[in-house]
Amino acid sequence: MNFAPFLDPVALAIVLGGTVVAVLLRTPLGDLGRGLAALRTLGRRRFHVEPLLAQVAAFGRIAQRHGVIALDRSVIADPDLAAAVAAIVDGASPEHVAALLDQCRVARFERHRAAAEMWSGMADIAPAMGMIGTLIGLVQMFTAMRDPKAIGAAMAVALLTTLYGAVIACLIATPVASRLKRYARHEAQERARLATPLAELAIVQPRLAARELAA
Repeated sequence: MNFAPFLDPVALAIVLGGTVVAVLLRTPLGDLGRGLAALRTLGRRRFHVEPLLAQVAAFGRIAQRHGVIALDRSVIADPDLAAAVAAIVDGASPEHVAALLDQCRVARFERHRAAAEMWSGMADIAPAMGMIGTLIGLVQMFTAMRDPKAIGAAMAVALLTTLYGAVIACLIATPVASRLKRYARHEAQERARLATPLAELAIVQPRLAARELAA
């Protein structure tokens, strides 16, 4: 199949350039960076909380033997888990730890949602830019009715801009946004499973203190 008739730099510049400019204007720079960086996650496996649960279980065993203060020397890669353990070491209550985890989870979900919304916005804008390109092509066509060559070029712009807008929206932006939203929901659900074991870890220290007083 010959794809040459489907390639038009003017139509592509109208749709792609207009879509990029509109996304830049409507999206904060931080969300824009997150939206582009999120492309790296599309090929990765979805987040699973089991390794973190195993790490929390190991922390529980350490705390039972040496107290939660011993966890202060632990190396924790996950920022949410690190924040919760730091709060536990500082003597936070189970309720405070659960609230802290919930805040971290909601903040993470909002960041992921903002990245997905950038691509959703692109999916909304691209067809509109295609329609604008179609109107531009029609205007050019009607103003050059006496020149058959100009009519053909203008008609190509009118049709291809609609095609490009639909392709960008349906084959690129919408699938990316859908996958990012799905990943964000899944990770939020998985991270919610950390709340109970970490809240239980927060009451290990009071138990040890009670044993020492009894002795």
